[in-house]
Amino acid sequence: AQKTQDKIEQVMGGLLFIDEAYALSGVGENDYGKEAVEVILKRMEDLRGLFGVVVAGYTAQMQRFIESNPGLKSRFDKTFHFSDYNPQEMMEIALQFLEKENLFPTPEARIQMEGTFQKMYDARDAYFGNARVIRQYISEVVRNQHLRMAEIPVEQRNKKAIQTLTAEDLDGFEDKQKWKQRKPLGFRYESV
Repeated sequence: AQKTQDKIEQVMGGLLFIDEAYALSGVGENDYGKEAVEVILKRMEDLRGLFGVVVAGYTAQMQRFIESNPGLKSRFDKTFHFSDYNPQEMMEIALQFLEKENLFPTPEARIQMEGTFQKMYDARDAYFGNARVIRQYISEVVRNQHLRMAEIPVEQRNKKAIQTLTAEDLDGFEDKQKWKQRKPLGFRYESV
């Protein structure tokens, strides 16, 4: 309770942003989340207009969170749903990440990336990481590109080679990913 009140005092005149807020509605013997929610609700009422609160998280969990306390629903009267990035938007984000690394994909690499983003999008579930998944992907391919550059003799490295991301640099990422469609576990009956 005291830590929550201290945090609210720090944001006076501003905004308190709580990511993965649904974690506060957990149940347990020492349920500090419930205590924090009660403090937030009380301070929101007592200090109305002096600070704002935004809670964020996965859609289904946030719905349960808002319904976990009658005071939450009345105080959080605006809901914004952000759709998952589509494959084209994912590509734009990836290219921005790559540009920050001063890397530019070949046409073949672009095509392969677009295919990967389409697969990610098609296999997404309620916990799809959006830009986080793209950041992880770019981190992996940048690492692959750096390893490829390390294998090239120094005298053969030039600016263009150092700044080029090839299809080879993209290999291996999909094999490690949880978003890939997997075969279900268990027994299935298939008619012949």
